[in-house]
Amino acid sequence: MTDLTHWINGKRVKGTSGRSADVFNPATGEVQARCPLASTAEVDAAIAGAQAAQPAWAATNPQRRARVLMKFVSLLNRDMDKLAEALSREHGKTLPDAAGDVQRGLEVVEYCIGAPHLLKGEFTDSAGPGIDMYSMRQPLGVTAGITPFNFPAMIPMWMFAPALACGNAFILKPSERDPSVPLMLAELMQEAGLPDGVLQVVNGDKEAVDALLHSDIVQSIGFVGSTPIAAYIYATGCANGKRVQCFGGAKNHMIVMPDADMDQAADALVGAGYGAAGERCMAISVAVPVGDETADRLISKLVPRIEKLKVGPYTAGNDVDFGPVVTAAAKANIERLVQSGVDQGAELVVDGRGFAMQGYEEGFFVGAHLFDRVTKDMDIYKTEIFGPVLSTVRAQTYEEAIGLAMDHEYGNGTAIFTRDGDTARDFANRINIGMVGVNVPIPVPLAYHTFGGWKKSVFGDLNQHGPDAFKFYTRTKTVTARWPSGIKEGGEFSIPVME
Repeated sequence: MTDLTHWINGKRVKGTSGRSADVFNPATGEVQARCPLASTAEVDAAIAGAQAAQPAWAATNPQRRARVLMKFVSLLNRDMDKLAEALSREHGKTLPDAAGDVQRGLEVVEYCIGAPHLLKGEFTDSAGPGIDMYSMRQPLGVTAGITPFNFPAMIPMWMFAPALACGNAFILKPSERDPSVPLMLAELMQEAGLPDGVLQVVNGDKEAVDALLHSDIVQSIGFVGSTPIAAYIYATGCANGKRVQCFGGAKNHMIVMPDADMDQAADALVGAGYGAAGERCMAISVAVPVGDETADRLISKLVPRIEKLKVGPYTAGNDVDFGPVVTAAAKANIERLVQSGVDQGAELVVDGRGFAMQGYEEGFFVGAHLFDRVTKDMDIYKTEIFGPVLSTVRAQTYEEAIGLAMDHEYGNGTAIFTRDGDTARDFANRINIGMVGVNVPIPVPLAYHTFGGWKKSVFGDLNQHGPDAFKFYTRTKTVTARWPSGIKEGGEFSIPVME
């Protein structure tokens, strides 16, 4: 049994609240660590340390801050296997998937190395007689992020890398379900040369979250998780005068046109629907074939692929397709929703109920499920299941198919598979969803573009990473300066106007 810590002012610090959460090995169901849950006083102390450290870090020129991130990238590559193993042990992902989690965070750090260019302001000389005007992008101060269990490496780096590159201090409140990798990332940042206190990691639950939300020192909050909590954090943070960006739930549709390459579409759906046991906000959970003939062809391609999926612990090798879900509660919720689909009349084509793995009977494994003839009124269609469950909703026309995605309350990601450029172009232009794939099932943008959904999948007006991150973590200050060329007498008492 391991007792985990916080990371405060450049070192691991034991919790003092007397409260903790169990960290499970999802493959065995065993408790492998205890994670301290911070009190408000502990969070306040971390914030105070960050506030003390931030001015000197902000005064460090952007190029030197970028060099710390450059070294951090080198250390991430050095420790990639160690980070992936720790991530898999607490989350349940396969090792290749865990390494991908780290890699997609690393790519954002690489982008942030360009901070000296990205932080450049604007300048106008001779805006008036002897007057110059210029703008500066300056850090907010102390910023914070609340990150989910499903990407314990990637999403923390999506937040703290741009925040630090801009000269802010950052308080990270990671998920208490898999907190080891965030602590390891903080250690690597210190090894890279980050000054003590600039990055703090505080483990906790709602008490820690509320302490961040109500702190007068914390200037911004980032969040990724469920929509109800995103709405709460957004409303509370904004009411307290903070800049807030929150990313919530998803129900991602993939439309399959009659002219699509059906093998390609089936392969894409299996990877996007069942990878990471479906615990991705960009997972495809709804397939929408257009026409019954298309649906029948697609189902016939999907079934044998799904039945061949290899489920197991990350220790079983790199050919495992997906592992367990993160907790027993998550498993129970998935099984409840699957049963609701059966009860409400959906056709369970691939039945993963009762899946058990020899030697891992206490693990949180869930078998792969495929539903056909799902309708809009069913719970499995309306709810984000966050498990290895793919629902097929048959549409008779393209207009009906696109309407399904557009009418759903979530708008995170979507995709269309077709050989027709006009259809793809129409889909990309009309769809009211933030990230769109054309023959790409999981359209997560690369680091130099921005990531973000629409509708109830997002709260706030700026996306994650890319140029938006540098807008989110800075304020613009505009300076108007006059340097008279000669001695001027008298004052001016009317508002200056252009002559």
